Amino acid sequence: MKEFYLEKYDGFFEAICKLTSLEDCRKFFEDVCTIKEIEDMSGRLDVARLLCEGKSYQEVSRLTGASTATISRVNKCLNYGAGGYALVLDTEEKANG
Repeated sequence: MKEFYLEKYDGFFEAICKLTSLEDCRKFFEDVCTIKEIEDMSGRLDVARLLCEGKSYQEVSRLTGASTATISRVNKCLNYGAGGYALVLDTEEKANG
């Protein structure tokens, strides 16, 4: 996938990095995003998690309600993206393992 980097967004990403608790994240994203946007982002992370567990597109769709287009896009990111999902999922796995 094409590398995404625009300095104009760095302030936004730096603001996210300053969040230090789950409650702070909830407050920030509640103010910045619509509930639908949060649901969509959360859903894509669920899709990524299930794909990494080896689930088929059909299983992922059944478990999450995600469309095959969304599942395909997430899978493309997992295979050819910047590694963002892996960063989060690896961190989760280490915390739970």
